[in-house]
Amino acid sequence: MSYGRPPPDVEGMTSLKVDNLTYRTSPETLRRVFEKYGRVGDVYIPRDRYTKESRGFAFVRFLDKRDAEDAMDAMDGALLDGRELRVQMARYGRPPDSMYSRRGAPPRRYGGYGRRSRRSKSRSRTPASNRASKSRSRSKSKSGPKSPGNNEAEP
Repeated sequence: MSYGRPPPDVEGMTSLKVDNLTYRTSPETLRRVFEKYGRVGDVYIPRDRYTKESRGFAFVRFLDKRDAEDAMDAMDGALLDGRELRVQMARYGRPPDSMYSRRGAPPRRYGGYGRRSRRSKSRSRTPASNRASKSRSRSKSKSGPKSPGNNEAEP
């Protein structure tokens, strides 16, 4: 079972993503249920980095692709801990190690978890006074405002 890092020999394994788990489902329970279909190389349940609770899904790695396919066919829709599981082939591998350079935490991209930024959500960072004057000068036509009465041609 993997609690943070994959085992070193995951290269040839086939991963299944198991969704709709309860927060109390353990890696041991998943291993026991999925081993009925073949040799399980690893079970990984991602946890919330702040609360350390399960995020409600897991990855089960099989040593043989056919065993993984059998498990997926049998377990998709099966009940575990009162929940109907959704099982599918995992689409992507783990993110590269460079993502986890800060002691296991991926880089922050959007200003933190659950915090609101004090900065306005505008796209430009130029001061409001400069932005307003530039946008006004661009939107005005040099010949002045047009009104419906000014569209007549001169004789």
